[in-house]
Amino acid sequence: MNTSTKTSEFDAKAAWPALWTVLLGFFMILVDATIVTVGINTIQHDLGGQLGSVMWVTSGYLLAYAVPLLITGRLGDLWGIKKSYVAGLIIFVLASLACGLAPTINMLILARVIQGLGAALLTPQTMALITRMFPPNRRGAAMGLWGSAAGVAALTGPLAGGILIDLLNWRWIFLINVPLGLIGLYFAFRNVPAFKTHSHRIDYGGIVLSAVGMFLLVFGIQQGESAGWAGWIFALIAAGVVVLALFTVWESKTSSEPLMPLFLFKDRNFTASSIAIAVMGALVVAVGFPIILYAQNARGLTTISAALLLVPQALISGFMSPWTGKLLRMLKFREFGLIGFGTSVVGMLAFHFLMREGVSILWLLVPSAIFGVSNAFIWGTLSTAATQNIDRELAGAASGVYNTIRQVGSVLGSAMIATVMQAALTDNRGDFTPAMSLTMWLPVALSIAGVVAVLMIKNPAPARQS
Repeated sequence: MNTSTKTSEFDAKAAWPALWTVLLGFFMILVDATIVTVGINTIQHDLGGQLGSVMWVTSGYLLAYAVPLLITGRLGDLWGIKKSYVAGLIIFVLASLACGLAPTINMLILARVIQGLGAALLTPQTMALITRMFPPNRRGAAMGLWGSAAGVAALTGPLAGGILIDLLNWRWIFLINVPLGLIGLYFAFRNVPAFKTHSHRIDYGGIVLSAVGMFLLVFGIQQGESAGWAGWIFALIAAGVVVLALFTVWESKTSSEPLMPLFLFKDRNFTASSIAIAVMGALVVAVGFPIILYAQNARGLTTISAALLLVPQALISGFMSPWTGKLLRMLKFREFGLIGFGTSVVGMLAFHFLMREGVSILWLLVPSAIFGVSNAFIWGTLSTAATQNIDRELAGAASGVYNTIRQVGSVLGSAMIATVMQAALTDNRGDFTPAMSLTMWLPVALSIAGVVAVLMIKNPAPARQS
């Protein structure tokens, strides 16, 4: 047994610096999930390669990020939150340097895959640290900040990418991570505590089954649109579902400590919040693409100008999330979730009706701001509700499961929006205005699904909110 320092009571002087430290790394890896989107054409022009190969600069990162999250979440419990976080950040920084210096497209893709593995190791430790350091009645504000980082990063990646590419070149969308990562490492060694860990029996069978199942499922979904949803794509997805079903059976019977403790799902709030965060992961991806494409192709905006339409979402979400997190100590999970997804329905409908010829593009800033409010009420609320009743010793495993589900939701959202956009463009003979307007019905449907999911969340007893 490792007898490292353990935080047994809430210590604001230790907890908040540690939280801000890990959020820096978390923000970086989420920005990198979308920052490359605006640079695909530039990278292809510079390094060459077919478009299908160049798209793997994004797909390879997302695949390597999503597949191991269950494993890396459990590794935090086994090896320690601080060690796992630092190791993930080191891998991410070194891979970012390799990306920025890559001489060929294949070397860039390989470096992006390694970068994704570092991100997968880092991510679960951020939520696990909050669960370990903040008691349930003080967790709302911390999870609000975690949600703010997640929401803002997902929305600002394309904007940051556009600015760096226009002012410098595409290599700086990776190289910028090196100085930021070194700063993050300094503060990680200084501020992140080492928690007591216990010996664990490693679930090797679960590791193999989860990795194979997640790879087949995520790879199949990612490649579906580019492969025209051929039969082999559905076979891959079906195989992934079967292997993950076998993984679930294995987890229920293994004599080792399960990689994914199934009793987590006996907690109603963990299950409902996990479903809702999958919807939110899909929603954030599904909103950005049609707006950017409409602004560029129908209204003639530059990359940076189009990305600026997302700024109200990021700013309002960033400013409001800590405030809504604090209010969670007095108000209710279900009501906050309903406000969040309810305002998202309004915002998505506004996008649909405002994406019209003759309507000023500036009007899109209004639903963008509405969606910022939505983000502020969703991310922190769901993460707080999910961890409310989780044993601190299972913080890493719970965070790994929760983030895996979120990431699978993002991959599904990417596949769904690509399919819907292509169908809408075909039906409208390539006219981006009606096509992208119709595409916004998918985010509307996802927002409604989020409303249904949060209705299943149970509010805590008043005593637990005091």
